Amino acid sequence: MSIVETERVLVVPTEVFHALGHFQGFTTDVDKYLTKLLDPSHTSYRPRSEMEQDPSFKQLIPYVIFRWTEPEGTVRLFQYTRGKGQGEQRLHSKRSIGIGGHISTVDESGAGSVYEEGMRRELAEEVIIETEYKERVMGMINDDETDVGRVHLGVVHIFDVDTPTVRPREAEISQAGFSPVAELKQCLDQMESWSRICMEALFV
Repeated sequence: MSIVETERVLVVPTEVFHALGHFQGFTTDVDKYLTKLLDPSHTSYRPRSEMEQDPSFKQLIPYVIFRWTEPEGTVRLFQYTRGKGQGEQRLHSKRSIGIGGHISTVDESGAGSVYEEGMRRELAEEVIIETEYKERVMGMINDDETDVGRVHLGVVHIFDVDTPTVRPREAEISQAGFSPVAELKQCLDQMESWSRICMEALFV
């Protein structure tokens, strides 16, 4: 049995999200949503294999974008291509500017909030960060126009790094590196929908 089949992930009923105010695409109004969505009275842990096919629940996903601004002002983002070994088959071979993943039951054992613990765990599993950074939450993503998006809800974090020393820990994060925003704007059609939404909302 695979990890995806056995993993129990944090979800919130889609009707709770809709009651707070449905949106398609990107919103900067994080305060309106996040505290209430993470309220334990709304959340539960359910088998990921079931939740991937059930749009009556939204899986909450931290989505971290690493940004480096060169001394002369050029803005670069960490980007990569998703390999076939990564968990979400529907995103294979897509370019991405986001690192992140599911919050699961294993994240309840940490000292911090389950959301923060889950984000740190996912980052530690996927990349090696060898630089100082400043972090802030920039917005949220909802994309009901794709099969993947209908069952996920993203929380977008920007990590402004001091140096471009972030590298993959997983072999399935391929062709990775910091690319200029101007260059990434030219390949939006190659990106997964969340990355495209973030590019258009935050960098175009």
